[in-house]
Amino acid sequence: MNRISLKEPESTKECIYYTFRGIGEEGEAKAWALKKECPKCNKGLMGKPKDEKTGKPKIRAKEYVCPECSYTVEKEEYEHGLTVNIIYTCPHCKNEGETQIPFIRKKVQKLNEESGKKKSVEVLRFQCGKCRKDVDITKKMK
Repeated sequence: MNRISLKEPESTKECIYYTFRGIGEEGEAKAWALKKECPKCNKGLMGKPKDEKTGKPKIRAKEYVCPECSYTVEKEEYEHGLTVNIIYTCPHCKNEGETQIPFIRKKVQKLNEESGKKKSVEVLRFQCGKCRKDVDITKKMK
């Protein structure tokens, strides 16, 4: 196993993105993107703005905010600067490995097994370190 010894988060509160899911029949992936420090004050970790009533992050917010100085960055700009850390088992060759890729989702056509129709889905795509085949982590579908 070729490990680059990725540091796993202590909690999902440290992450902008976190998932652990199966890929195909025998593959799986754990992926996360850690929050970055505020570029203005370097004190707080940027996160989604919180709802005043509930205190929970606004999931559909279009920006990220520093809790310390209230500096705001657009969602697209902030997320494109993030790196996704992935620990995976390849669904093609069963190789276990680790990788890092930019946090950029790509739209791909996937076949919906239930309906038999193709559907456009967003994926984080990386290549297996051993067999070099593409491995996709799909965005959770509704």
